[in-house]
Amino acid sequence: MGQRLTQIATRTGDDGTTGLGDGTRVAKDHLRVQAMGDVDELNSNIGVLLAEPLPDDVRELLVVIQHELFNLGGELSIPGFELLKAEAVLRLDEALADYNATLPKLQEFILPAGSRSAAIAHVCRTVARRAERAVAALNHVEPLRPAPRQYLNRLSDLLFVLARVLNRANLDGRGGDDVYWKSERLARGAE
Repeated sequence: MGQRLTQIATRTGDDGTTGLGDGTRVAKDHLRVQAMGDVDELNSNIGVLLAEPLPDDVRELLVVIQHELFNLGGELSIPGFELLKAEAVLRLDEALADYNATLPKLQEFILPAGSRSAAIAHVCRTVARRAERAVAALNHVEPLRPAPRQYLNRLSDLLFVLARVLNRANLDGRGGDDVYWKSERLARGAE
């Protein structure tokens, strides 16, 4: 991979460009930089989630995900480079199936609420969806491998399921169950 950072304030970005891992410079609003930034923001939000009380298995999974997101960011920073492994997508598929199997079927749409950790997991989910859209937009201009899009798609689904798991874990006493949307349309139909 490219050079490791030895200093942070290089001032090379003062002209509105940033360096990629292969040494090329692109505009800071380049689609590749946008995708890298969204993946970085997602990883940072998962770091916030990790600062909360969590079940040990969820914590261990999120730490692995942080490393995989760093790999994804590295892959995005070097055009044509492959760093995110196919096993990473499979790991998310397995975790999604395992955690989803422990949950009751949804009765209605749920709100991004409940315990603090569940709410933060929902924030992570929405950032994962944005990162997925950014990677999809980049793929229209510069074709990418399918793994980055697949990973972000599965991860957003997993974060939704983990939010439900975290509400049930209720480690902060503010959760306990899903917070269901009270649909006016459905309420009228029940009258």
